[in-house]
Amino acid sequence: MTRTRTRAAVPDQACAAAVELAREAALELASPGEPGEHLGFEAEGDRIVTHYFACLDRAYRGWRWAVTVTRASRAKNVTVSEAVLLPGTGALLAPEWLPWSERLRPGDLGVGDLLPTPEDDDRLAPGFTESDDDVDRQQIFEYGLGRARVLSAIGRDRAARRWHSGEHGPHTPIAHAAPAQCSTCGFYWLLAGGLRQMFGVCTNEYAPDDGKVVAADHGCGAHSEAAVMPPTAEAASPILDDLGFDLMEEEAPAVEEGSVDESAIEELGHS
Repeated sequence: MTRTRTRAAVPDQACAAAVELAREAALELASPGEPGEHLGFEAEGDRIVTHYFACLDRAYRGWRWAVTVTRASRAKNVTVSEAVLLPGTGALLAPEWLPWSERLRPGDLGVGDLLPTPEDDDRLAPGFTESDDDVDRQQIFEYGLGRARVLSAIGRDRAARRWHSGEHGPHTPIAHAAPAQCSTCGFYWLLAGGLRQMFGVCTNEYAPDDGKVVAADHGCGAHSEAAVMPPTAEAASPILDDLGFDLMEEEAPAVEEGSVDESAIEELGHS
């Protein structure tokens, strides 16, 4: 077995020397003064050379202007083939593009938004299998398979992992501080089907998880057996003693100096 050897392209002398021609092409695309110093050149093929210039635009730090020049066979004139701004080492680049279905996150769906589900979604499985037996048809309907598609085993496992590791699972501060798990709470309503072994719905209106799916090993302070309320003490009737009494001496009111009307005394005949 022999290795294939590739010969590096030898830069054309005329194209390598066309630095000013390449700079003028970069100036036509960039703002005045933005193309900076010449960073070098690279041979792209026979009589094809790309010159690189520094980009001085503050918005494109790390980028560089790339101008490709070439000439025809047995021709002396060098012409510009392409000029473009390319990212260099350390250039700030936009994140890799992702389709909207992969960018979507829980909670992004708003009022009136539609989220189509692809036909090959592995979270779903066909919900109805054609059968000639009426008994099988009845069982399929009772199992909920009368729908076009139902949750597949993959979709069920993904939901279980997501719920168990989320805010309503056992690994949260409120669950660690709870007096007991949800599986022992009277407000814990089990789900139907294969998920009933791990999850249920909280029905306590005072709990923070009311109406939400919670893990069996989740918990909160609103557990039905968290504490026993003490019995309410009845207020005692007041005791009135209507036989005995206490004597209280009544003191004479003090007369303030200058409070007597002298004119009234003279009218009564006192001297």
